[in-house]
Amino acid sequence: MPDSLPTNSKIVAAYRERTLKSAELAATAREMFPSGITHDSRHTAPYGIYVDHAKGSRKWDVDGNEYVDYFGGHGALILGHNHEGVIAAGHHQLDKGTHFGASHPAEVEWGELVKDMVPCAERVRFTSSGTEANLMAFRLARAFTGKSKLVRFVCHFHGWQDHVAFGAKGGVPDGPVPGVLDGIIENVVLIEPGNEDLMRETLSSRDDIAGVILEPTGASFGQIPVTREFVAALRDATTENGTLLLFDEVVTGFRVSPGGAQGHYGITPDLTSLAKILSGGLPGGAVCGRADILELLDFEVAEKKGFQKIGHQGTYNANPMSAIAGVAALKEIRFGGICERASENGAKIRNQMNKMFSEENVPWAAFGDHSAWYVYTNPEGQDIDPMSFDGYAETFEHMSHSGSHPAARKLRLAMLVNGVDITSKPGGTVMAAHTDEDIDITVEAMRQSVRMLREEGDI
Repeated sequence: MPDSLPTNSKIVAAYRERTLKSAELAATAREMFPSGITHDSRHTAPYGIYVDHAKGSRKWDVDGNEYVDYFGGHGALILGHNHEGVIAAGHHQLDKGTHFGASHPAEVEWGELVKDMVPCAERVRFTSSGTEANLMAFRLARAFTGKSKLVRFVCHFHGWQDHVAFGAKGGVPDGPVPGVLDGIIENVVLIEPGNEDLMRETLSSRDDIAGVILEPTGASFGQIPVTREFVAALRDATTENGTLLLFDEVVTGFRVSPGGAQGHYGITPDLTSLAKILSGGLPGGAVCGRADILELLDFEVAEKKGFQKIGHQGTYNANPMSAIAGVAALKEIRFGGICERASENGAKIRNQMNKMFSEENVPWAAFGDHSAWYVYTNPEGQDIDPMSFDGYAETFEHMSHSGSHPAARKLRLAMLVNGVDITSKPGGTVMAAHTDEDIDITVEAMRQSVRMLREEGDI
């Protein structure tokens, strides 16, 4: 968003006053990076904070301000910042080397953990990111089925590559998408999430669909939720119609449960994309799934069966640093009750936040599931009770605009002024490292922030 917030805002003024060094760095960055940033989600008006260091649930910016953090490395850090086990493993590997251009023991242990923890993972192939994992999943689905079309759900996010570069913010493209070939757009079918009748009709009326991909808890880790019943119906419908089911578990993997959303729901897809928590906060991703699909990457099987192997390179696939950090993180998650603790923290935040909204007579609601919390900013002015609000019961149209209230633009700045960093959704991803004290601070920061917004006439 552009630097176009009101110049007379006390919230903006307070933010600028606290972040002078961040402002200097942002000005320099604008001379190098488009918009001065290296990730679209860090686009903040008038500029974002620059972080110096982090530990546990907290991070400190270059101006010395301390924040309770709900970005959590874009969801990669369920254990918290600078987790001792992950850091110790990283230091140990660093002494050995960062890149061998060869296979190494840590990648085998890493793969075994994924195979043991993720229900669908008969075979695993590591990549460098979630975007790459999804791209490989699409290629595998088309090659395995011999079909060309991919079904996606509006607002579900699967990275930035061409097949998913449209529809993630809502709506179906009715014209060219910058830089994306028309032929790719024509081979992607976008439909409304949660609509079982439409989903079944789409699959039964066509014979050219290779696969269906979704975020199994709903768009943006449940900001626009879908029910388990819908996902189960999708599993049935894809099986009936000879279509592969792809789970994008880049966010939900090792977070909803040690086995991801599929482990929690008891619904097994054909292919799964993983990243974020997978590699303990370092860059890394993976595609995993049925052995008969992943064999399309296998030299020996391709030669034996006489098919053309799918090529797959990647300089940083299963990089030793990412592998060893991933091993340390997954071992902790597998046995340490980490997912349960993070989900409990999420429930505490949502419950306490809604009590506060009710006390402050603010017609907003905290919602979400597992270790996520979001604020429904009620842009259409519905008569809602924060204590009984149910995101699952709301329409897709309402939930897809849940963060579009004009006040949301200043809410994050107000929260930063009050010592908490949230995402622009608005909301956050909860870590096992968050404490009851952190939650109390967060709720009080939201209380003060809505009072500031009310004083400025935004709510």
